[in-house]
Amino acid sequence: MESRAFLLLSLLGSLFVEPGFGQRGDEDLNEWMKEKEKLMKNLEDKLKIVECQSKTEALGTRLNTTVDELTRQKAEMEKLKKENEGLKTKLDASEKEIDKLKENSYKTAPQIAFSASLVSSGEMYKGPCADKTLIFKRVFSNIGNAYNLNTGIFTAPVNGLYYFTFSTYGYNTHTMGAILIKNTVRQISVYDSPSADGSDSSSNAAVLQLAASDKVHVELWDNGRVFDDLNGHTTFSGFLLFSL
Repeated sequence: MESRAFLLLSLLGSLFVEPGFGQRGDEDLNEWMKEKEKLMKNLEDKLKIVECQSKTEALGTRLNTTVDELTRQKAEMEKLKKENEGLKTKLDASEKEIDKLKENSYKTAPQIAFSASLVSSGEMYKGPCADKTLIFKRVFSNIGNAYNLNTGIFTAPVNGLYYFTFSTYGYNTHTMGAILIKNTVRQISVYDSPSADGSDSSSNAAVLQLAASDKVHVELWDNGRVFDDLNGHTTFSGFLLFSL
């Protein structure tokens, strides 16, 4: 706009300072005015071109700014994309490692469990006797082979927390009872003295923390007697809850 005003002022100045302006005739004046109008039109056209160029330059500047901003945002997006890809790679690797640890844990975790009753055939009265260890001959299961059916002793293969349960059955002629022994130390027991009823049965259970090679077995109560047959009245069972 300032350029346009300057050009118009210059043109008006030339109208009044041109030599011989007051001495022209009407025809000369008309010609002169036509030339001046033509000149003004040319100037206005040039002004429009200048203004258009200015607007174009301003628009170009704004466009360049927008392009720069878009380029910056695109670069930021690419950076975030790479970071996300890196995080996904780490996450996938962590998940694979966890799955591998789980698989190894399942493979390496010992599976220990056994269950047995006192006799494998016929029937038996056990006790009173000097050797009070009860040897459970009829083995229902012995995963891990930690129970020895020849000695009646369970030997812990690994450090862990173990669950044990035992039951006894006897008649009223003798004390009916038994004791769960860890190594040489009494843990829990069952007991019933002779009474007028025909028979007695009882059971007990415990969770024991064992170190590898610790031994657990069941012994008769002093002067006690138990009975068993293929119905499995007198039993001994145990299993590993989890290793430590």
